[in-house]
Amino acid sequence: MIRNLLGGLALACVCLSAAAGGTTPDKSKSPSMRFEWRSEGPAEDCGKSCRVWISAAGPVTERTPRDFEAFAGGKDVHGATLVLDSEGGSVVSTIELGHMLRRFDITTTIGKSVTAQGADGRSHTTLSPAAACESMCAFVLLGGARRFVPAEARVLVHQIWLSGKRDRAESGNYTAEELVLVEHDIGILARYTVEMGGGIELLETALRVPPWERLYRLSSDEVQRMGLNTVQGPFEAHAPAVAAAPALGATLAKAPGVTLGRD
Repeated sequence: MIRNLLGGLALACVCLSAAAGGTTPDKSKSPSMRFEWRSEGPAEDCGKSCRVWISAAGPVTERTPRDFEAFAGGKDVHGATLVLDSEGGSVVSTIELGHMLRRFDITTTIGKSVTAQGADGRSHTTLSPAAACESMCAFVLLGGARRFVPAEARVLVHQIWLSGKRDRAESGNYTAEELVLVEHDIGILARYTVEMGGGIELLETALRVPPWERLYRLSSDEVQRMGLNTVQGPFEAHAPAVAAAPALGATLAKAPGVTLGRD
C-alpha cells in the first residue's frame, strides 16, 4: 500500500486552464513523457551549425525514468540539451529522472519543437521558447547540469498532494498514514532540491499554493534566485555545470520505504 501511495504522490498538475474552469483538457496529449531527438532544419540551411536537442513532452509518470533509460541506451545523450514541455507528475519518478539527467551531464531548458512548411515548400523545424514547465517539471528542470529558462517560457509551481485526491483536495478526508507519506515526500524533495544546487525557496514557494488554487508562475527574478537559470543559453557547450552534493544523493537512494520509480 505504501509503495502504491508513494507512486501516486504528485505536485498537483491540473492544467491552469482546467483549474480555472476554462477549457477542455487536450486529449491528444501523451499519457507519459515522450523523448525524441529533434534537429533544426532544413539541414542544407544551417549545415553543421544545426542545433540538435531532445524533446521531452508530456507528464512524468512511473514509467518515465524507464522510458528515458531505454531512450538513452541506444544513443549518445551525454552532454545533450533536453527541452521540457510538461505539466508535471510523480514526485518519486521526477527525482529519479532528475538524477539520471545529472549523471548524463544534460542541459535542461523549456520549449516546444515546432515543424511547419515554409514559403519555399520545405519543412522547417525550430525550437520555440513559448512553452510551460508546470508543477514537478520545475524539479525535472533542476536536474540539468546546466539550466536555461527563456524569458517567454512559463515556470508554474503547486503544492505536493496525493494524486488520487487532488480533484477534491479541499473537501477530501485524509488518514494519518497519507499525511505522513506526503510529509515524507516533501522531505526527500527538499533533499533533492539542495542536492541539485537549487534554492530551497523553490520548494517553499510551491508548498504555499494549495491544489485548489491556480498554479503560481515564477517571476524571472525568482527563476534566477532559485537556481533554475544558470547559463545564458541552452546550447552553451563550455558553460560550467552546477555542482551537486553526492552525499545527499546516496542518502536519498537508501531512504527507508522509498523505491524510486518502481511503485
